[in-house]
Amino acid sequence: MSTTVKLYVYDLSKGMARQLSRQLTGRQIDGIWHTSVVIFGKEIFYGQGINTTSPGRSHHGAPTQVLDMGETSIDEETFTEYLEEMRSHYTADKYHLLEFNCNSFTNDCIGFLTGGSIPSYISDLPTDFLSTPFGQSLRPTIDSMYRRPSPGVAAAPANAPPNPELATSILQSVAAQAQSNGGPSYQNRPPPLPATQSLTSPIHAITNPPAFSAFLKSHRAAVAFFTSQTCPPCRMIEPVFERLSEEKGLQEGRNGAGFAKVDIDVGMGRNLAAEYSVRATPTFMFFLDGKKIEEIRGADANELRAQVDLLLFQAFPPHPHTKLSLPAIQALELKPILFSQIPPIDTVISKLNASIDASTWPASATQSQAQAQVKQTLATTVTPYLKARFAVPPNAPKASARPPPSATPTILTPWAQATASLATALSIETLFPLVDTWRLALLDPAVGVWIAATPSSSDPISLLLPQANSALQTPSKSSRNYVLTFLRLLCNATSSVPLAQKLLQSSMRQDVTAVLVPSLLHEDVQVRTAAASLAFNVAAVLQKPRVEAVRTGRRLDEPDDVGDWEMEMVSAVVEALDREKDNEEVVHRLTACLAFLLRLSPFHESHQDLLEALQARDKLKGKLVKGEHWNGEGGVGKKEVRKLIDEVAGRLCP
Repeated sequence: MSTTVKLYVYDLSKGMARQLSRQLTGRQIDGIWHTSVVIFGKEIFYGQGINTTSPGRSHHGAPTQVLDMGETSIDEETFTEYLEEMRSHYTADKYHLLEFNCNSFTNDCIGFLTGGSIPSYISDLPTDFLSTPFGQSLRPTIDSMYRRPSPGVAAAPANAPPNPELATSILQSVAAQAQSNGGPSYQNRPPPLPATQSLTSPIHAITNPPAFSAFLKSHRAAVAFFTSQTCPPCRMIEPVFERLSEEKGLQEGRNGAGFAKVDIDVGMGRNLAAEYSVRATPTFMFFLDGKKIEEIRGADANELRAQVDLLLFQAFPPHPHTKLSLPAIQALELKPILFSQIPPIDTVISKLNASIDASTWPASATQSQAQAQVKQTLATTVTPYLKARFAVPPNAPKASARPPPSATPTILTPWAQATASLATALSIETLFPLVDTWRLALLDPAVGVWIAATPSSSDPISLLLPQANSALQTPSKSSRNYVLTFLRLLCNATSSVPLAQKLLQSSMRQDVTAVLVPSLLHEDVQVRTAAASLAFNVAAVLQKPRVEAVRTGRRLDEPDDVGDWEMEMVSAVVEALDREKDNEEVVHRLTACLAFLLRLSPFHESHQDLLEALQARDKLKGKLVKGEHWNGEGGVGKKEVRKLIDEVAGRLCP
């Protein structure tokens, strides 16, 4: 006698996924699906363990869909025994919204009853979700709901979701409904005992073929451990496998492998084992881009470690430049070049006030008040801060016991407002003293943090950028002063990590580059020196996370437009090097900049053709001898500069 098997499907988002998914993820997701198996007059589902209720009477209410999954010849007693066996596997503490959930359970049940599986649009939903930037950004948050973070590993996402409040609200709602059995939600249940923390390590518990297929799709490198409850060698090798999953798994953005454990005695484990011709346990299989590339049978810990390392090497090959000996480049400091000269502050402010008085401001009462307000801000806010922070009294001890005061928004906000007024009222010839005050202020870390958090429409750097472009287009002695001071300001700005990141974001990076590139070719040597310093600082900002990524093995994702910009910078630096025939300091900074742009760049293959077309190798080598590329006798004189040039030309340029 056969019995009909039904699948009840619920949308845990209550329609929010259909309405908001395209806005949040860029693709249409019609629901966040929860499923139950209905058979023998009962509805069975997994949340707080395995739960049973009358059909349609669970806390989820009426199902969104009822799907006919066919018929089964298995009797109720046999199915009840199967469920009792599964209770030790589908426990409350193992639940995970993405990896081991209600759909994993129903897939096992459907497979046991009918030999089939739940629809792919349900089983593939986690993979589809995680393939979106929104899903990737929320993965650590979801993991933190179900797993204790590993020691020293932050659970916060590297990139915040586009609408964190809405995302958190949806997640909490979905997670509470998904794991609830009609009683207290997962947030209120007592924590599981340490002995049941079976998912604290990054191991996926796989119980059926569809779940394994989804696992392979979501991991470029994957390791599967086929085990059995009655296998002593499996218990011996399992701690090694768990340690490898922690050391080599995907954690906090690190390049790593996915680790899966398939118990062939649980769920549809034997079906999966048969699909991959597993005849003995333990068996380890290694997958690259979904294809099996290696297999180990037996509990050989050394071979297991070796194959995991080989898999990761194939999936994430190290940067080719890591194999090169580059002592001169590695000796370069990543600290920014700063311009810390302290001008006579009273003199600077007096020049500004004289320029304000001499400028032609509109005659309206409002503008007159604005002019007076600007002068008051300079006198009562800017000057006292600059003197307190930077002016050194005569005969003052070198080391002061009291740290200098940092700027606050109370100081910086009116200062920026005054800058906005002066940027439109004063000519370039008279505006550069104002730029110099900001150049000095950016030596204060608090100023960089504040500007980074200020909208680009009102931060002082953005307000002063257009004048720098204008000054470059109309070269003169006075415009040269503005460009020089502004370049030095930008150099100091790169000392602030958040502000440096802001400067290198797409929109602002374009404006900064428009000032930097022509300045590298400026006729004035001081301008070229400041521009070369800024080019070095910007390249160092790029280099720092790349060096750290190589050191830690973590993944570093860079937007494609960074590659285009980097090629523009390489071209500009090589041209500037070619034209620089006298000043060793400029050559030194430009060569160091080029070294940082090329070494460890993810776009290095694209750079090779460009460098060859630019004849970069010959132009650099030409600096080592007198001739077409260098005017001085015997080439560049400083030993460390010669070593750096030789290394960049010989090792990084084709």
